[in-house]
Amino acid sequence: MADTEIRKGLAGVVADTTAVSKVNAETNSLLYRGYPVQELAEKCSAEEVALLLWTGELPSEEELEAFRTLERENRALTPELKRVIDELPTTCHPMDVCRTAASVIGAQHPLAEDNSPEAELRKAQELFAVMPAVVCYDQRRRHGQELVEPREDLDYAQNFLWMAFGEEAAPEVVDAFRVSIILYAEHSFNASTFTARVITSTLSDLHSAVTGAIGALKGPLHGGANEAVMHTFEELGIRKEETAEEAEKRAKEWMDRALAEKKKVMGFGHRVYKHGDSRVPTMQEALFRMLDHYDRQEILGLYNGLAKSMDEAKSIKPNLDYPAGPTYWLMGFDIPTFTPIFVCARITGWTAHIMEQRANNSLIRPLSDYSGPDERHLS
Repeated sequence: MADTEIRKGLAGVVADTTAVSKVNAETNSLLYRGYPVQELAEKCSAEEVALLLWTGELPSEEELEAFRTLERENRALTPELKRVIDELPTTCHPMDVCRTAASVIGAQHPLAEDNSPEAELRKAQELFAVMPAVVCYDQRRRHGQELVEPREDLDYAQNFLWMAFGEEAAPEVVDAFRVSIILYAEHSFNASTFTARVITSTLSDLHSAVTGAIGALKGPLHGGANEAVMHTFEELGIRKEETAEEAEKRAKEWMDRALAEKKKVMGFGHRVYKHGDSRVPTMQEALFRMLDHYDRQEILGLYNGLAKSMDEAKSIKPNLDYPAGPTYWLMGFDIPTFTPIFVCARITGWTAHIMEQRANNSLIRPLSDYSGPDERHLS
């Protein structure tokens, strides 16, 4: 295999077909089942988008109401799952809690080994319903706070914020959170989705595939980037007394030094997008609404300063993580909770791909080009 072309990171390799999503290069739009994600974020609920990804079509009113009922009935932690979370140290990363929870949920599920389309959809929907409770309870227990039980009179985004903070969020905050969940829901054959498809290709179960996907998403080169964005802001120093102009000037100076030192700054660039991440304008609008709502113009200055400096120096534009990180921070989420929120959103995309892989399966097993010692023998 000496002449074999090696594509490190599988860059440029087309591994399979998918009907779940694509990036339309002509319009620079991310499409979910053909719909531009910015249109879905403007007009749809998180529940509607979840059904679109799973079934291929936006739901009728009857289908949506049936799913809402199922989702709201499956939001609460089981006593067994709560005990497992309580046993995990608060020193571990919240993604470790998500990974463990997904495995426990699978072990508990009566349909765990049933891979029929009907059972897979049911498991996907129930996992989507309960994972916010995992994430919210884990954040609360790290602050010595009690579990907040879910409410069936609130929609997905409202209930998520209710369980996290124990109070109803303002409509503007709920809407910004809803937008983020939709934008994070799916993105083709990214690292975690491909991980889920590889695991599914062995005929393993849905929860095992999701558990593996969570492990892949934990990495800072994938899901952890939104956390890294806020660590950059913290390194800069968030000074509430600053004007936007003062903060922007300081951020540009910081970025110029970082680039001169060849420091890697997370939240910029994307392997798929060559002209900027198509999701950023929608998420950025949501962030700007949050900056007005919370009156935090110094964050706007830091945000603009870093982005302008990177664009001027490298012509590299922000990706979705860049506006999402400060949006979640303003809402009150702990920085290590940002990627678990990503998990809750991406469950829909992962499980849509798991079901698609299973429907037309072939074991994913690439070759490698050996570069070790020639054959040798024990003397």
